[in-house]
Amino acid sequence: MRLISLIVVGTTGLMLSACQSPTNQQVGIVGGSAAGALIGNQFGSGSGKVAATVAGGLIGAFVGNAIGVSLDAQAEQQAAQAQMQALENGRPGTPVAWNSGSTRGEVIPGPRYNVNAYECRDYTHEIWIDGQPQTARGTACRQPDGTWRAVD
Repeated sequence: MRLISLIVVGTTGLMLSACQSPTNQQVGIVGGSAAGALIGNQFGSGSGKVAATVAGGLIGAFVGNAIGVSLDAQAEQQAAQAQMQALENGRPGTPVAWNSGSTRGEVIPGPRYNVNAYECRDYTHEIWIDGQPQTARGTACRQPDGTWRAVD
């Protein structure tokens, strides 16, 4: 839990140091990072728990940045959970859906493939906010500790 607090405080401090109101994209990065870290913290044990927290924070930050919109906390959490579930267990081309009131989305994982010694997957994360679609595409690779990390 301490690592989550450090991530949130650190990214919030960076935003505040800019001496201006944060943009929706910045809010998305911080919120996504915090939600992803919280979800990632639920997996693993010992040093694996720390790695899962960091990986979750990175994936959450990617989703928050790529979408660039301000989702409420529940929607961010559901989006990050769906993305982790799609990467870990999703069948290629089969959407993993989530819904939070007027915001809904789905993560569509691609097939698994190897790059050097890493298992990787491409994915598409589509989010509809008030009927308007937003799409983020990315690649994540499984790390030696079993967590997934966005690589682009």
